[in-house]
Amino acid sequence: MPRRLDSIEVEGEDDGRWLADILDLPGVLAYGDTEAEAVERVQMLALRVLADRAKYGEPTPRSLSHCRPGRRGC
Repeated sequence: MPRRLDSIEVEGEDDGRWLADILDLPGVLAYGDTEAEAVERVQMLALRVLADRAKYGEPTPRSLSHCRPGRRGC
């Protein structure tokens, strides 16, 4: 069963892998061998996506605009 960690949804797959998905950034998802690895990977990917959006002047989802370093899900 999926569960949410702030704006991250984490779900165990039938093959034993974990899938983490940033709900406010469509298409930003990552697999990991453990739940923690999937969350770490999706957070790193989200930072890259947000950096690219900032670089090219694209909007950032409002729900992510008040994230502070160290807060889970940001």
